[in-house]
Amino acid sequence: MRMLKNLARNYPVCRARLARRAWEDLREHLDDTSNAAVFPEMVASQGGALMLPGYLADLARLERAVRTARMQAATIPSQVARLTINPSLELLHLGWQHLIPLVAPSAEHAPAAPEKGEEFVAVWHDPMADCLRLLVPTQADLLALKLLAEEVPHDQVAAREQAPPRVLEEALRQATRLGMLLAPSSRLRRDPNHFPLPATPDLFTERFLAAAFFTVQWHITQTCDLHCKHCYDRSPRPPLALAHGLTLLRQLRDFAKDRHVQAQVTLTGGNPLLYPHFNALYQEGADLGFNLAILGNPASRERIEELIAIQRPAYYQVSLEGLPDHNDHIRGAGHFDRVLAFLATLKELGVYSMVMLTLTRDNFDQVLPLAEHLRDQVDLFTFNRLSLVGEGASLHMAPRKEFAGFLQRYLEAAASNPTIGLKDNLLNIIRHRQGDAPFGGCAGHGCGAAFNFVSVLPDGEVHACRKFPSPIGNLRDHSLAEIYDSDMARRYRAGSAACRDCAIRPVCGGCLAVVNSLGLDCFQDRDPFCFMA
Repeated sequence: MRMLKNLARNYPVCRARLARRAWEDLREHLDDTSNAAVFPEMVASQGGALMLPGYLADLARLERAVRTARMQAATIPSQVARLTINPSLELLHLGWQHLIPLVAPSAEHAPAAPEKGEEFVAVWHDPMADCLRLLVPTQADLLALKLLAEEVPHDQVAAREQAPPRVLEEALRQATRLGMLLAPSSRLRRDPNHFPLPATPDLFTERFLAAAFFTVQWHITQTCDLHCKHCYDRSPRPPLALAHGLTLLRQLRDFAKDRHVQAQVTLTGGNPLLYPHFNALYQEGADLGFNLAILGNPASRERIEELIAIQRPAYYQVSLEGLPDHNDHIRGAGHFDRVLAFLATLKELGVYSMVMLTLTRDNFDQVLPLAEHLRDQVDLFTFNRLSLVGEGASLHMAPRKEFAGFLQRYLEAAASNPTIGLKDNLLNIIRHRQGDAPFGGCAGHGCGAAFNFVSVLPDGEVHACRKFPSPIGNLRDHSLAEIYDSDMARRYRAGSAACRDCAIRPVCGGCLAVVNSLGLDCFQDRDPFCFMA
């Protein structure tokens, strides 16, 4: 009788859908020695004779899957060696629709009467959110599960399904975000010898010590339609041939797969849109499944529509150096108005827009007025400190003694202006003092130089950071992986020894370019703007 007594506890929704007499009639037809796990099959075999609701067997299957997923939650591995289907996941092929709201009522699943018709339902425990999930999988979800179950190379599946690789990659990413798939941990991890855990590790979660994204900021051309007074590099560097460029993108794909990270390519210059093979590179990057972003100058609506037809940019960043008069002094007459008109175009086309300012002594007091001017016109506004490199050496850095106060005002303004973004690492000093949670800093992991970020120049030279000379190799001589693993790259991502024991090290590290600009050793000296006690 034990099995019969447990039925209502194991299948409460089924019990609630039946009148007491119908439930008792069902119990009378069950074998006392039967296992509760086979209850759905027994309902299917006895349902017609007992005149049970047609959907009851499927509802019981769904309840069983929910119970099984809950039981398996504790056995889901915390680490996997490769992309793996979540072992708690069960994919049910049901003959009735609209059963999910009966088992898991929620705002996401509006109640509806069960209806005859085929439907797939996925049930699993999501270890990241630590919750049970039930949903009708999309075609992309089913494709992701099929990819993993078949263990067939993705390029073969792409050819068979007539789907570009980016569709497969996005399907896998979406299924991983939902916890349907378990992904291996990123192999881009901070070296504990240089990034020891702080005294309060609860403030520094895994996302600051291991990178999920790797970005290549690729300066594909030196050609530019502007001549800004703080340009870092106007040297005549010949661009890589298209074949070399395509090779770099494929190396990045392989690097990202090997290190278990998602790759992003930020195309810039010069003006990247002036590179003659830009669309070919952009198409290849899209086909390989990369996030693609652009750092450039204003362009025509038609040009942006061309790119959207290939793949909508993750964002398009332009620059302003202050209010109209100062900006146009730095970047050329009429530039300010062209940027604002271009931002309106990006908004109309649904492209995420960003404005970056290079902070100097001369625009120090214009940052917050500019941010207010840009409210509702741009998605994100932020700043970088000037690096005294190239033509920027003729300008002056922001006043050091006033910098901490400026950051305080900037944070206060950000609280009421959603356009203002946080980027400078030293903002985390104030957040730390105020007891606020840290943000990711310059590159999501403090200084990301040669860690989750590298810069590639037109001729294939790779730098840890674009804002100052920091060469770590050349793609004409070595692969991206070889350059990343080089001793010089390790030196840059170790950062400054002076920051080693700082409480906010994983989200700061100062700015190596600023240290270098002031004639100091970026491997040993602290950022002179730092005001951490």
